Amino acid sequence: MGRALFIHAEWDTEAGVWVAMSDDVPGLVAEADTFEALSAKLDRLLPELLQANGYCGDPHVVFELLARRYAVAHLAGAP
Repeated sequence: MGRALFIHAEWDTEAGVWVAMSDDVPGLVAEADTFEALSAKLDRLLPELLQANGYCGDPHVVFELLARRYAVAHLAGAP
């Protein structure tokens, strides 16, 4: 197996979805309501995009999905 493809996902507060993109996979933009649904979508979408981009390497594509979501926690008694 080659190196893992790096995919980053961020929570889009306005749209209420996770959005995934990658410099390693041209054309990849995917969104889903939950992180789990996004991961499942990538399992299906990655092979299609890689083949469309002429990938002919290892049939087992390893990818790292890193998610980031900003949030605010409030201390008890804070205004």
